[in-house]
Amino acid sequence: MKVLKFGGTSVGSIKNIKRVKEIITDGEEKIVVLSAMSGTTNALVEISEFIKNNNSSEAIQRIKILEQKYQEVLYELFESSNIKQEVENYIYLVFEFLKEGVFEKYSELLYNKIVSRGELLSTYIFTKYLNQEGVNAQLLPALEFMRIDKTNDPDDFYIKQNLQRLIQDSLPADIYITQGFICLNAYGEIANLQRGGSDYTATIIGGIVKAEEVQIWTDIDGMHNNDPRFVENTHAISNLSFDEAAELAYFGAKILHPQTVMPARKANIPVRLKNTLLPESYGTLISKEFKGEGIKAIAAKDTITAIKIKSARMLLAYGFLKKVFEIFEKHETSIDMITTSEIAVSLTIDDAKNLVSIVEELEKFSMVEVDNHQSIICLVGHSVVRHHETHRLFKVLQDIPIRMISYGGSNNNISLLVNTNDKITALKSLNSYIFDFEVV
Repeated sequence: MKVLKFGGTSVGSIKNIKRVKEIITDGEEKIVVLSAMSGTTNALVEISEFIKNNNSSEAIQRIKILEQKYQEVLYELFESSNIKQEVENYIYLVFEFLKEGVFEKYSELLYNKIVSRGELLSTYIFTKYLNQEGVNAQLLPALEFMRIDKTNDPDDFYIKQNLQRLIQDSLPADIYITQGFICLNAYGEIANLQRGGSDYTATIIGGIVKAEEVQIWTDIDGMHNNDPRFVENTHAISNLSFDEAAELAYFGAKILHPQTVMPARKANIPVRLKNTLLPESYGTLISKEFKGEGIKAIAAKDTITAIKIKSARMLLAYGFLKKVFEIFEKHETSIDMITTSEIAVSLTIDDAKNLVSIVEELEKFSMVEVDNHQSIICLVGHSVVRHHETHRLFKVLQDIPIRMISYGGSNNNISLLVNTNDKITALKSLNSYIFDFEVV
């Protein structure tokens, strides 16, 4: 069995929905994980914000606009009167729920309930469309098996027990459809795996059912060697190791959710990135195997904050770093990069919501400087720090002011911190220095 995940753009139009149906109806049994139709989650987030700000009239107006979109999908996609009526009734109930939610007291739970409707809509509509087309498909509600624990990690035992039960209790099917992104928390309330979490759902399920392969279908033909939004003539990388893919996902490669690789690596299940618009393309295969050495790809991560912590007493001061790290741990803020000198530590974070409190505590024993609007540029490849051509990347120092360099912490990753205004120039320069010489 394979697990296939399709993103929002893959089910974002009638044409694409029909294309997905052609891709999955190949005679093989599979589980298909769907995101919400493109634009839906953003619309639901906006609606929840209007509710939060007590702007009920605007919330109702946005709900009506979104409802009209789904009415158009209904009349374009369905011909069978019985199935069409079932879908129409379901759409009605979903949007009645949203309208009633406008007048409830805002809470995180209400927010999670609202944003979950996108995946509930897309999976119900798609399953019924497959049934109309004669495909033996069954819906497996993610809220009946997908759960996270108190640390927000997948509750593997609960997921396995309940997913197996659902499959056994449902009618035999060639294709099982389920929702990505949404789940229950440890208290049985509706929660989610954060934006982009449908990828994560797919590999969690893949690990549980011991899938032959997990496929992530999107609108680009694999993970590229640089960001195609900013750099011309990039190309898809045919093969990556789990370690390489994890580094790229964490440091900004948008095609893959950062946590996606973990369940697949744990279960040793290959993950293939495919393009819904070019299904015949090889894409990118992610597995335990390393193919080639040197720099394979470049990714960038924005909204980074750099913090310089300076203390004249740091030199030979036992426990200084421990004291610093305990502050970040207390405020549940992870650190991306770190460099040290005799009297200073520089580090970066990508979540600044607790920055004021962190700085206040650091200033009790040190001088603190904060630089916002920074970006981390990550260069990834197997044994990249030992490769004989890696020195070429340092030519970028003659063109771009580099705030920090992390080299040697991992054999597969070199990271540079730059001002976000310099990011695109740095990406283009690095692309020229490295890939024009075919160093992969």
